Amino acid sequence: MSRRRDGNRTDGGHVHEGGRPVAEGEASHEHGHDLPPQSSIRRWFVTTNHKDVGVLYLVTSLFFLVFGGVLALLIRLQLLESGGTLLSGAAYNQTVTAHGLLMVFWFLSPFAFGFANYVVPLQIGAKDLAFPRLNALSYWLYLASGLLFAVSFFQGGTFSGGWTMYAPLNVPTFMPEVGATTAILALVLFVTSVTVGSVNFITTIHRMRAEGLTLRRMPLFTWTILLTVWMMLFAFAALLAALLILSSDRLLGTTYFAATDAAGSLLWAHLFWFFGHPEVYIVFFPALGAMAEIFQTFTGRRIVGRKWFIAAMVLVALQSFAVWMHHMFLTSINLQVKTLFMATTIGISLPFDLMVFALIYTMLKGRIRFTTPFLFAFGALVLFILGGITGVFLGAVVLDYEFRGTYWVVAHFHYVMVGGVTGLVGGLYYWFPKITGRMYDEFLGKVHFGLYFVGFNLLYFPMFLAWETPRRAFDYPAVFTQWHQLATVGAFVLGASFLVMFYNLYVSLASGEDADACPWTYGTTAEWAVPSPPPLENYPGVPSYSTGALRFLDRPALGAATDGSGGATTRGDGGGYGEGHAESHASVWPFGIGVAAFLLFLGLSGLRDGGPLYLAVALAGTALAAYTLVGLARERFAGPTGPFGESWPFEAVENTKLGMWVFLASDVVLFGAFIGSYVFIRVAFGWGAWEVVPHDPLPGLVNTYLLLTSSFAVVLALVAAERGSRRGVVAALGATFVLGVGFLVNKGIEWYELFHEGVWLSTSLESSTFFLTTGLHAAHVVVGLLIVLYMTARANGGAYLDDGRPVEYFGLYWHFVDIVWLFLFPLFYIL
Repeated sequence: MSRRRDGNRTDGGHVHEGGRPVAEGEASHEHGHDLPPQSSIRRWFVTTNHKDVGVLYLVTSLFFLVFGGVLALLIRLQLLESGGTLLSGAAYNQTVTAHGLLMVFWFLSPFAFGFANYVVPLQIGAKDLAFPRLNALSYWLYLASGLLFAVSFFQGGTFSGGWTMYAPLNVPTFMPEVGATTAILALVLFVTSVTVGSVNFITTIHRMRAEGLTLRRMPLFTWTILLTVWMMLFAFAALLAALLILSSDRLLGTTYFAATDAAGSLLWAHLFWFFGHPEVYIVFFPALGAMAEIFQTFTGRRIVGRKWFIAAMVLVALQSFAVWMHHMFLTSINLQVKTLFMATTIGISLPFDLMVFALIYTMLKGRIRFTTPFLFAFGALVLFILGGITGVFLGAVVLDYEFRGTYWVVAHFHYVMVGGVTGLVGGLYYWFPKITGRMYDEFLGKVHFGLYFVGFNLLYFPMFLAWETPRRAFDYPAVFTQWHQLATVGAFVLGASFLVMFYNLYVSLASGEDADACPWTYGTTAEWAVPSPPPLENYPGVPSYSTGALRFLDRPALGAATDGSGGATTRGDGGGYGEGHAESHASVWPFGIGVAAFLLFLGLSGLRDGGPLYLAVALAGTALAAYTLVGLARERFAGPTGPFGESWPFEAVENTKLGMWVFLASDVVLFGAFIGSYVFIRVAFGWGAWEVVPHDPLPGLVNTYLLLTSSFAVVLALVAAERGSRRGVVAALGATFVLGVGFLVNKGIEWYELFHEGVWLSTSLESSTFFLTTGLHAAHVVVGLLIVLYMTARANGGAYLDDGRPVEYFGLYWHFVDIVWLFLFPLFYIL
């Protein structure tokens, strides 16, 4: 018998699921045939295993927490007295901006997705994520983006216009430093990482759940991650559009945000806040999921009203895209629209009320065990309630006029966002035994919580009392000095609390008590059914919930298992669990692509003002990117295979096809944002006064026919593959390539003629929107042609005859590119 860490005795070899005991299966800690041991440094550069990637995310995000935290302490030292002189005005602006960007982008979400990477596949009964190499690639792009942002400090200064990067301050006229451009490109790279990760998680959670684990039965943490990645898919696509347009303004000379009237500023605000408000829930939802799991475990009670809790989260995820304009109440938008968005803003608080009451009633009806994870989860609930109430104030138009641009917003924002951090710190203590196989020191954990909670409130609550302090300014009325000094003391107490945490976790990792498979009495989700840390393959057999409780099926007997709902049967290897199926776990190419992306974006940052060295770096990055992408495509890598247990509503959709559909969904938002930007600027300019750039629609019409014909050629390639005709596949793909090249040549001739007529990117708003939007489409065509070239070479060697799915998946992408052109042609050539 062993003692649970929450004070109760039990036999360490069981977990409880659905109220029934389930025996813990034996599992060896074997290494993959191609994966070095964890003690090897090489492992961490080549691993694609979801647990390793989760650890990399956690460690890296904690580094960025320290980075952003040090900047926060500099801010508070500057504010010790009005007009502080520790930093110059320019340095202070950079410090405030970098702190916000680092915490919002490089710490909060990646910290949550460290847990998501580690825990979600374990909770749903999967051996890994659907695309392990893309998972590793997502991490390396994230790290490359963070390092790129760090480099921006050494290029004349990083971005200094606030984390919201409002126009027109974000253009070179007001911020000419190369480092400012680098910071923006770092965000572009970060969004790329997010998109890759979102596609992966959406595909995995929808397609790879254990049999019997329906969406309704799915653990709450996995539910929050699923909703988060759907929000990320669309919200970050809008941000990507804004960042690409801003990068073009800075590097290519377009004039979207440099407009002398308010149109450019309003356009940026719309694009940014369409991302920015869902981002609040993107950050908070994983913390909410961790809190829900912790509340259930340490009250011994299932969440009260669980199905309503889930429904409320779904409603919030949908509503989050309908409230962005409350950040724009001080703009020239008419009162009727402002009133509508005031209503949606107040409305989104109602589902949160339901979730808060569900957590409170769960505590009231359960038996609370005041462990460190529970203290942090409960503290997060208290802080979020205060943050939510003060946010409702900002949702009212009249009050927003008074509070906007003051420290009331700063305090509210941190009570919500850092309140989410509080829940995630609880998750760190909760899953630390599972990840490391060691127990943390409970006493030090509670000391950490005490310092954290006191420091947090000392830091942020005085900001409500000194709310008239101007935001992002270090000059303030002397009457508020004592409140700012108190906040500075709180900042250092809060920082000291994290030193206790790092010490606790470091010592515990080195010499902590060994952890049972489930060190908590009421750990009911599947990750607690395997040893701590879990073996490489996660489970000793094939997880199944067909009886309502977790059990492991023997692999040879899997053929008779069904999903219990008339859906797909789990025959064969059942999602990668089959006999004799050797999965791959190592690939160096994601790391190589990350290095290439870092070099390429670093080189791009200085193309306009940085000199020839930047061009050389960009060319080196391009060459390395081409080499590593081809290496990734040619690598023989065996990932998880199906059929899987639960895949509703995607039983008939293979993983790669679903992944392609999900990616194209984000691309719809990207192009939608570009087209919407064009329409917005044109309406503001005056639709009738707008001068259409192409003087002749004929080149656009010819290109329309070329692309439609090329789509037909892709269909012929698929038909030829199904008929086993190698020559037919090669001919059809070759025709696609020739027609695509014809499109680019025709487009190039048109651009060349316009250039010689004196029309280029920087000539006018009309030319900026035309060249950039059609240029983005042309870039998609170029990517498609490179893929066609590679596929044609493979088809010539006999590929795709026994499996034509790659041709079908490429066809989805190519048809999408053609459909986009059908929208661009009338918009830019006829209307």
